[in-house]
Amino acid sequence: MERYLLRDDIWWVGAIDWNGRDFHGFETARGATYNAYLILDEKVALVDGCKDGFGPEMLARVRGCCGSRPIDYFVINHVEPDHSGAIPWLIEQLKPGRVFCSKRATDALPLYYGAETVAAWDLQIVNTGDELPLGSKTLQFLEAPMVHWPDSMFTYVKGAKTLLPNDAFGQHLATSKRFADEVDMNIVMEEAARYYANILLPFGGSIQKMLTKIAEMGLEIETIGSSHGVIWRRPEDVAKIIEAYKGWISGRAPERVTLIYDTMWRSTEKMTMAIADGVAQEGVECSVVKLSVSPRSEAAHQILGSRAFLVGSPTLNNGLFPTVAGFLTYIKGLRPKNRIAGAYGSYGWAGGAVKQVDAELRELGLDVLEPMQLKYAPDEAGLAACAELGREVARKVKAMGE
Repeated sequence: MERYLLRDDIWWVGAIDWNGRDFHGFETARGATYNAYLILDEKVALVDGCKDGFGPEMLARVRGCCGSRPIDYFVINHVEPDHSGAIPWLIEQLKPGRVFCSKRATDALPLYYGAETVAAWDLQIVNTGDELPLGSKTLQFLEAPMVHWPDSMFTYVKGAKTLLPNDAFGQHLATSKRFADEVDMNIVMEEAARYYANILLPFGGSIQKMLTKIAEMGLEIETIGSSHGVIWRRPEDVAKIIEAYKGWISGRAPERVTLIYDTMWRSTEKMTMAIADGVAQEGVECSVVKLSVSPRSEAAHQILGSRAFLVGSPTLNNGLFPTVAGFLTYIKGLRPKNRIAGAYGSYGWAGGAVKQVDAELRELGLDVLEPMQLKYAPDEAGLAACAELGREVARKVKAMGE
């Protein structure tokens, strides 16, 4: 079983999920990986596990690196099942001397795997700044609550300048290559942005606190081994992803408008195309996402890369079109900030959808434009009004500056 050396006897021993296509509602079109890391020193430490069903693949890589040497320490950075699902089985096979995790993880693990099972693991609670000497290298722990669960923590390998931050800086990307510099960087950054938009967007404040804490602790980082996707091993790539995160946290975005809609008899679709034309007339880029043919995760990804987004819905039974209702539930959980937003759509004998979209967007605290709704199919005057709405939002986007 192939395994990969990051640096300084730190090995990737995770698993590749070529067929993974869904992550709690986030479509993962390029698959996923569940990354774990083995540090060989006077003591042997294993950091992170993998999803249930992938344990044998991970175990084969661990054994390929260390043979019959015992695993002295097992570090659990995060208890979400894509990382911990195989841990009970792995612990049974590897029989590590001690298991380390955050206090909140000790509360969560028995709820997943049973109190009796977890009681046999010799769990050791670690806090920010605690260290675990291995020999020439030392593991240092940083609690990272809400990046992106309460129990999350980072592990830093002193002596190797390597950060193992679990869900931070990752991507859902299955590939036979393990390092960002071995893969088309446009694909890597696209998937990093899609990952941030669909998983970490609500937790920007927590991530910023972690970046500040890392700086305060004076931790030098030359390699980042996240728990999903490829590894950042070149200093310039480490700088690139950290700078991207700073931009996403701040809410910065290029001059782009995204139109997210669905349609019943193409009336709302005609409105969408007229709005898109108006945006283009102002020289601003426009993306269009139709919810019945595109995953919600793509809409969220486009919002991350746009200064404004408008949501269009026809009215069905005095309410929202089902795909639009699902999208609004999804995006409310992600809580985008610093965006212009607006509602539009068509209705028949009774309105309702546009008002509901408008109310949902205002609840998010966004800069919301006056809503637009047209009865039945838009006529020339209606399409002209839609184009003017597009020009209006484009002008507002340009006025935002960098």
